[in-house]
Amino acid sequence: MKKISVIFILPDLETGGAERIVTTIANHLSRDRFEPKILLLRKQGGYLKILNKDVEIIDINRERIRHSLKPILREIYRRKPHIVFSGYGEVNAYLSLFIKVFPKTKFIARETNVVSQHVTRKEIKFFYNFYNNYDTIIAQSDDMKNDLILNFKIRPSKIVKINNPVDFDFIDGKVKTSHKPECFKYGYKNVVTIGNLSARKGFDNLLKVFSRLKNENILLHILGDGQDREVLHQMKDFLGLEHVIFHGRQENPYEFLKYADLFILSSRYEGFPNVLLEAGACGTYSLANNCPGGISEIIQHDINGEIANIENYDDFSQKIIKILHENHENEAIKNSIKSRFSKDIILNQYEKVLLDLMK
Repeated sequence: MKKISVIFILPDLETGGAERIVTTIANHLSRDRFEPKILLLRKQGGYLKILNKDVEIIDINRERIRHSLKPILREIYRRKPHIVFSGYGEVNAYLSLFIKVFPKTKFIARETNVVSQHVTRKEIKFFYNFYNNYDTIIAQSDDMKNDLILNFKIRPSKIVKINNPVDFDFIDGKVKTSHKPECFKYGYKNVVTIGNLSARKGFDNLLKVFSRLKNENILLHILGDGQDREVLHQMKDFLGLEHVIFHGRQENPYEFLKYADLFILSSRYEGFPNVLLEAGACGTYSLANNCPGGISEIIQHDINGEIANIENYDDFSQKIIKILHENHENEAIKNSIKSRFSKDIILNQYEKVLLDLMK
């Protein structure tokens, strides 16, 4: 049987959610059936190190997405793949207009966020008028699926919901040799949050919550970097939050998750947050803001976490104190995630979508 050639498209392989998922899919697709390649706008990023050597990288060497469309289309025309799998929202949008040019190639878009919340530029929204050109659109959550149907008139038959996978083997390898971070002080409870320092992640709200916890022996460790770094540092200083520590981007965030007493997701919206899955895979209980993006599909109340409204700062801060005084079963937390989102379960769903397209 001739192998199915699949080209995945991403801006780069920096350590983000979409990049992690596409790397996992490309690495684990059956090599008897598939021949995966990854087209990158820029050949850079931490996940290059974990990408299997038999996955060809096509580097078009472009800095900006809007300047990448012509070389992307040229590569599709030249290579004539069976399937093009676009894994990044803005690329998905631009590409939708040109799908009809390639009648012999099947096109998949994997959305990364609740689009109506995430896409604000009118010129990008315009391209969603052509989104029904895709053969299949993968939504990570019911919130995302319903948003596409209601706000962008996507035909329900086009949309397949597939949650994100968790690579337990990868995470176990990372935590096996890890040690408790030195910044986790004795006599303090350690709360961890991870994400890009941008408005979407809601760290401004989290700092306001922690302004209510100044007198508690609780440290907040914020992992990540981004455009709002300076604003958030100034906000921390203005609020006098000595127990809040910014660590920047970490090579191994899993050692923070493994030894944390609590993980917090403060986002204003999500797609289907990998970091919430990964906290659970490390056996760490979570408290998540009640925002769109599949949170309620991940959190099993009192088993692996809880959901609350972060903008009710007093209530959210009291929930943190309550949770930190409770005991939670690490193995039950891990099993809650593994039984529903393990790599094998989710990758079987991806393989089925790819195979169904070729029938």
